[in-house]
Amino acid sequence: MPRLKDTYKKEIVPAMMQQFSYGNVNQVPRLEKVVINMGMGDAKDNPKALESGIADLTVIAGQKPVVTTAKKSVANFKVREGMKIGAKVTLRGNRMYEFIDKLISIAIPRVRDFRGLSAKSFDGRGNFAMGFKEQLIFPEVEYDQVDQIRGMDVIVVTTAGTDEEARELLSRMGMPFAQ
Repeated sequence: MPRLKDTYKKEIVPAMMQQFSYGNVNQVPRLEKVVINMGMGDAKDNPKALESGIADLTVIAGQKPVVTTAKKSVANFKVREGMKIGAKVTLRGNRMYEFIDKLISIAIPRVRDFRGLSAKSFDGRGNFAMGFKEQLIFPEVEYDQVDQIRGMDVIVVTTAGTDEEARELLSRMGMPFAQ
C-alpha cells in the first residue's frame, strides 16, 4: 500500500471526521483521480517533438499517455481539426497516490522561486489545478535526454463538495499552500 494512502486511512480520515463532524466514514472527501496534461503545440510541425513529449510523460506518470487531438480548426495557430497537439494521462488507485506523494515530497520542492501553491486554483467543486513550467522538476526525467522544456498541468480531482473541504484534505496530505 502506498505511504500516502496509508496516512490517509489512519490519520487524515479520523481527523477530518472530527473537524467537519461527518457521521459516516464515506462522507470524508478522498482523491478520485489525477490528470496530467502536456500540450505540445510544436508537434504539428515536428512529429519527433510529440514522441519525446510522450516519452517524458510516460516516465513521469508510470503509464502510457493518450494522444490528444485538436477539436476545432484554428487558422491563427495553423491548427486543423484532428491534428495531434498534446498528451494526457489519468492516474487512479495506487499509482495516483504514489504520484501525489512524489509530487509533494520531491517535485514541488525543486520548483524555482517556489512560494506555495495558490489556494485560488480550486474550481468551486473541490478540484485543484496546478501548472508547472518545466518537466525537469521530476527526478525521473534526465536533463541530458530532454530536447525541449515543456510545461504541464496537473489536476487533482476529489470527492469533496466544497473547496474548503478539498483544501483541508490536500493540506493534510502535505500540499504546500501559500499563506
